[in-house]
Amino acid sequence: MLHEITKNSALSRFELPINEDAIAVAYYREEDGVVVLVHTEVPFEYAGQGYATRLADGVFASLRATNEKVRPRCEFMARYATQHPEFDDLIRW
Repeated sequence: MLHEITKNSALSRFELPINEDAIAVAYYREEDGVVVLVHTEVPFEYAGQGYATRLADGVFASLRATNEKVRPRCEFMARYATQHPEFDDLIRW
């Protein structure tokens, strides 16, 4: 992956740097040991360029690496989860 995803626990979000001035983010909260993805944002000027998908790829890979369960409440992340059955074991609908 060209850009690295980081988990910013202080701000409760995963971050994907786009350039020195912009990032894509996926906000989350933790409930009963499950990471609940609540909202994904990509700056308007970068919409449609694949950044949200790269962010989702990184978020789900990060959750896999740390063996965390996820509840995708964000519409984008929920659609991503249904399109990527390789992550079914992580999903807690």
